[in-house]
Amino acid sequence: MTIPNLITIGRLFIVPLTIWLIVSGEHVLAFWAFIIAGVSDGVDGFIARTFDQRSDLGAYLDPIADKALLVSIYVTFSITGALPVWLAILVVSRDLLIVGGVVLSWMVDQPVAMRPRAISKVNTVFQIVLAAVVLADQAFARALGWLPDALIVVVGLLTLGSAIVYAVDWVRHMSEDVPPSADPLA
Repeated sequence: MTIPNLITIGRLFIVPLTIWLIVSGEHVLAFWAFIIAGVSDGVDGFIARTFDQRSDLGAYLDPIADKALLVSIYVTFSITGALPVWLAILVVSRDLLIVGGVVLSWMVDQPVAMRPRAISKVNTVFQIVLAAVVLADQAFARALGWLPDALIVVVGLLTLGSAIVYAVDWVRHMSEDVPPSADPLA
């Protein structure tokens, strides 16, 4: 167990706390819990790279912690009316599509290596920014005008685009007659 893995596990525990704070109307505390989760994500990555503490467990835990936080916040915001329901459905569906594709490829003995694509990285950044903007707006009662609405459109388009890119990659991979030990996406 490495220090970055412990930090990531701590971030997983921040997820239910953040959701509880949002639902309880403790928006300032929810905002700061989200900020702590974001900072911890950067810190664990920095420590892992700088002190050569990368691990296979961390390679799985880190994106799980990130997705758990974002998906939970988007679902919660859609339930509370802070974000449109269609956006939460799109965000969750994209992630389920990716996980389902990976699991299915393993089941048919044609595993696919998942490497983050550029559109996915940009999508994640915008999902985080939108969540932070909504949390900040709730926490500090700032009228942010058109910014949240513009971010909703951008996140929707990036999430859809990312889902399409991963789906096309997966279909290409599954359509090739590739021995299980080869990986065309590597």
